[in-house]
Amino acid sequence: MAADARFFGLGGRASGPRLRDGTYRLWNTDPGGAFGPGDDPLYVTMPVQLVVADAGTHLVFHDTTWDGTVLLREGEEGAGSGHDRPGHCELRMDGGPLRCWVMVGAPSRVLHTWAALTGAPALPPSWALGHHHARWGFGSEQEVRRIVAGYQERDLPLDAVHLDIDHYDDHQVFTVDRERFPKLPVLAEELRRDGVRLVSIVDPAVKAAAGNAVYDGGAAVDAFVRDASGRPVRGVGWAGEAVYPDFTDPRVRAWWGGLYEERLAEGFAGFWHGMNEPVSFNAFGEPTLPRSARHALEGRGGDHREAHNVYGLCMAKAGYEGLRELAPEERPFLFSRSGWAGMQRYGGTWSGDVATGWPGLRASLSLVLGLGLCGVPYSGPDIGGFDGSPSPELYLRWFQLGAYLPLFRTHAGLRAGRREPWEFGPEVLEHARAALLERRRLLPYFVTLAHLARRTGAPYVRPAWWGAPEDRALRDCEDAFLLGDGLLVAPVLEPGADRRTVRLPRGRWYDTATERAYEGPAQVVVAASPARIPVFARAGAVLPVRGAEGPELEVWAPAPGRTGGGLVVPDAGDGLAEPELERYVARRQGRTVVVTRETEDGSSPPAWPVRVRGLG
Repeated sequence: MAADARFFGLGGRASGPRLRDGTYRLWNTDPGGAFGPGDDPLYVTMPVQLVVADAGTHLVFHDTTWDGTVLLREGEEGAGSGHDRPGHCELRMDGGPLRCWVMVGAPSRVLHTWAALTGAPALPPSWALGHHHARWGFGSEQEVRRIVAGYQERDLPLDAVHLDIDHYDDHQVFTVDRERFPKLPVLAEELRRDGVRLVSIVDPAVKAAAGNAVYDGGAAVDAFVRDASGRPVRGVGWAGEAVYPDFTDPRVRAWWGGLYEERLAEGFAGFWHGMNEPVSFNAFGEPTLPRSARHALEGRGGDHREAHNVYGLCMAKAGYEGLRELAPEERPFLFSRSGWAGMQRYGGTWSGDVATGWPGLRASLSLVLGLGLCGVPYSGPDIGGFDGSPSPELYLRWFQLGAYLPLFRTHAGLRAGRREPWEFGPEVLEHARAALLERRRLLPYFVTLAHLARRTGAPYVRPAWWGAPEDRALRDCEDAFLLGDGLLVAPVLEPGADRRTVRLPRGRWYDTATERAYEGPAQVVVAASPARIPVFARAGAVLPVRGAEGPELEVWAPAPGRTGGGLVVPDAGDGLAEPELERYVARRQGRTVVVTRETEDGSSPPAWPVRVRGLG
């Protein structure tokens, strides 16, 4: 590698987004507890590496699912007597054939090519781009109603509530504890009338007990992974002794996909897949299935060494395709803790059990950026961290970051502290409300970014160097990110900060709070009080937002003598229709900004009301 090259990608890496010198394992792994930046590997590893250097950007895909490692060594310019020391990347795989795909060009071109190879990202329903509230430990219908009422009484936007494994009957997948959730479909319908969807966790481990409908049904169609002697592999999951569907078999995927009919009948509108690395608590030498376990592998046959990394991917395929058949008029909503290259076809992912603490907050951003550069644009962390009790300051800063990430979800473990905004005092509640309202205002922009990701492969959340990979200072920027082309978000990732330094890419940028203009490339110091995190708008940006009277275009004035513009995809609801893309151009004429919609037939007035900002 060139001496100036910087490494990114390899799936979800807590130490990123820039990958320093080290060895990175390619084996999807449940860390067994809350993780921080020093823990590796994690739930989603991919042999997908993005390299940025002066000479250009390239993505390399080492096309093999086997266990392996990538050794990275950054180069050094002018090392020893003025000579450059080149960087180094070394791949070692435990077996299987290997072919390498290389894609070269600007970052946007590279990700477009990657999507063309591995599939366009699934389009989430619009409600999934709002705010989600989850917890392991809601425990009952009464608790769910109490939480939702808490949001409503405080005028806090809420779009979804997620139920974890504690809503199951004895932790058995595709069941409901009828004592604690006696009328779940009624609850789901009541919530939906208030604009709140219910989302269910789905784990792959099936309790190995006669009388369990999923176990009996799976045994009848020979659905479970077997050992070399032909007996079903028995591991340990939350429900006790368990067997595991072989999702590498199309026949098994079709059977499993049909099981989501039970979830839809209970009123669930979306699904999150957990424990699908896959995890077994008993020791086969490591917390997963034995490497000798046999899998169909699409009819070729093989063992768990080859199937392990694609197990979560194939489970996501089973769920997504099942939902497409069961509810053909709706966009499926599904995200998965584990996966592999191409998982974006079926949905997104989340951070998993990120540790509560400031390092965990920083890791949250690293994971979203790194996954986006591997072609998975929809992801987000457990806001507040999975374990422990965040301080009010840490919770607020995490919440403010989450408001600008694709999956905006609070979540915590069974023994962790509360995660509702009102649990952290009136000041945090006030600032959290502002973050929620800003996310609601930007929802049309997130809808547009989702459609653009599907059409181009570009992630919603992009590193600061996305449009200027030749800017070496931006390559090293890990504490700010671009949200689409129009916004630069600079979260607060350290305690006690009321100001922070932000490195701006080239061009004019407006502080969205003050509308003060800054010229980049530059490093600026701006206010970062508890009330907000710094957000900048690119001069000339045209952003679809929710105004007081409905949808409108927020246009940031181009610099004098310059033009700008933006792409807008109107929200067509949660069906499968993909609406027409609208292209807008903004021109600066003295103290006036003229905005037009550009089509093949020429220019026309905008279809939306226009609000111009940045003119002072």
